[in-house]
Amino acid sequence: MPTRRRYRESANRPVVAVRPDLDTDGFTYRKRGGVQRCKQGDWIVCNEGDTYTVDAEVFARTYRPVGPGQYVKVTPVWAERAAQDGSIAIHEGVSHYKAGDYLVYNMDAARFESLYEPDEAD
Repeated sequence: MPTRRRYRESANRPVVAVRPDLDTDGFTYRKRGGVQRCKQGDWIVCNEGDTYTVDAEVFARTYRPVGPGQYVKVTPVWAERAAQDGSIAIHEGVSHYKAGDYLVYNMDAARFESLYEPDEAD
């Protein structure tokens, strides 16, 4: 059975993020095998070439500014490796994953391991 562990970002790498100030009902896009939805007020994040949206309340709780348009994640995440292929409901829609991927943001193993390390406080 997979074990959920606490992780933190490896080097406090900043992401580039923008919160569009637009009068919109939001938009949909395809990512990780499913349709995702960005609501008015949500953030668009570029994390080393991986672009995705983050719910406004989640972003406010988990990121802090470090420069113009740059933010670092300041909270740890809990993640576990998937034992088999599947899908998971997320704020933005549905995301599909493969066995061995990390279930936190539905991230493939190589990418997760390049960005996160076990949190010693675990």
